[in-house]
Amino acid sequence: MTGKSSSSIADLLSNTASVSPDAIWLTTPETEQAFSWQNSLDRATEIACYLQGAGLSDGASVAIASANGAAASFAFLGTVFGGYRATPLNLVAGVKTLGFVLSHSKTEIILCADDCLSMVKDALAAMPHAPDAMPQIVSMDIDQGPRWDKTEITPINKADLRRPNANSIGLLMYTSGTTGVPKGVLLSHANLIAAGRNVCVAHKLDKTDIGMCVLPIYHINGLCVTVMGTLVSASGLVMPRRFSATHFWAQMKQFDCSWFSAVPTLFAYLLNDETVPDLNRDRLRFSRSASAPLPPEIHRQFEKRFNIPIIETMGLTETGAQILSNPLPPAERKIGSPGIGYGNEIAIAGPNLSILGSDIEGEILVRGSNVMQGYLDRPDETAKTITADGWLRTGDLGRMDQDGFIFVTGRIKELIIKGGENIAPREIDEALLEHEAVLEAAAFARECEDYGQRVEACVRLKDGKTISEDELRAFCTSRIGAYKTPDHIYFLDDLPKGPSGKVQRMKLLNMVS
Repeated sequence: MTGKSSSSIADLLSNTASVSPDAIWLTTPETEQAFSWQNSLDRATEIACYLQGAGLSDGASVAIASANGAAASFAFLGTVFGGYRATPLNLVAGVKTLGFVLSHSKTEIILCADDCLSMVKDALAAMPHAPDAMPQIVSMDIDQGPRWDKTEITPINKADLRRPNANSIGLLMYTSGTTGVPKGVLLSHANLIAAGRNVCVAHKLDKTDIGMCVLPIYHINGLCVTVMGTLVSASGLVMPRRFSATHFWAQMKQFDCSWFSAVPTLFAYLLNDETVPDLNRDRLRFSRSASAPLPPEIHRQFEKRFNIPIIETMGLTETGAQILSNPLPPAERKIGSPGIGYGNEIAIAGPNLSILGSDIEGEILVRGSNVMQGYLDRPDETAKTITADGWLRTGDLGRMDQDGFIFVTGRIKELIIKGGENIAPREIDEALLEHEAVLEAAAFARECEDYGQRVEACVRLKDGKTISEDELRAFCTSRIGAYKTPDHIYFLDDLPKGPSGKVQRMKLLNMVS
């Protein structure tokens, strides 16, 4: 981490560029372009000067519509550098949701990659409330960045550029909205720097590291773990436009990466790919998994095949991603647990929010300097989520063992309650995933007259594998018993996922009804 304390991301970037101007921060594999810290500072400053020259309101929302790459990275940096709130658009959310986001955030300008232009125009047409002034669209080359219309926008001089402080809102990121309309999470510069610091401390990142970012940076994992993690540690970042199981290992080797962050789905894809990787094992320290629970069977198979430790973690949009992490080897890791708190206080609470002891199931609470400022224009939701003494209610169920490791047992809203018994969908997922033919699995509840709810599940099989529903149900029964075994198992070509790769369990019932 940089030695000088930084109160804002603008300070952080400026400090690193002054210490290591020629060191490389960002590399884009498709073009093999490498951007130094000084070059990154120059690009961020230029974007900030143009945004201020556009006459935006103080702290205005600047939406970013782009796949991963140089344009998206510098659009984020330039927006926060100028004291505006970066509002990344989830490119797989659908135009109705994007229309809501653009309206609710009161976006004033959209930095839009060329291939996102049609989608953005459809989203503007789908806005539920027409604004007094429509957001201005500035087109972006995915590698070179914004194309400013200098007849309409005159950039201010660098000397006149306003600088944000620790309390300035740097990021407005919307939750996936699987249980209702999306909520806009407000994260300050201090929140974002704390989030990046938590990653650095847990994974011992320093300026010699180079991280691979294969997750979209319009999602909190990609943005706060790899972008903020490398900014805080002054280390390198490699960012391909998209994940490719075929090219992944070659990119890791070519660009000398020492770590990468992925989600369980991507680990499953790498396991299912037949590519034999050429790895620099002296350089590649670890991989990390987040955004959804990592099935223990995938964890064990991956480490056995590739001899790379997976550090399972857990995070939320509301906390700037990571709140829990397993320690790095040789310290003890516990498979099936996302680890212990780094930079956060973690507690397990009962229904009345009383703190529970070891090995008692309750709601997971977190408190720390990375916890959000609140939800945009949703004071009631904010009050429900953050207690008077600063604990954020995650909505996740779990227990803490005597060593402080958390074991997540499910989402409160996803619990299957069959005949009065609580059944965690994850337990069923893991039983199904133990079968060698199953690539992905997700259990869910269906209303039932006899038991209130019954268990069902959807699976995706590995390419070339076949198994009947009866055979798979029998396999499941042998693992977890008949009571928890799904009454029906549906075979799908793919399971619905959000931008982080997490299966959207709440959508499955409607898909198979």
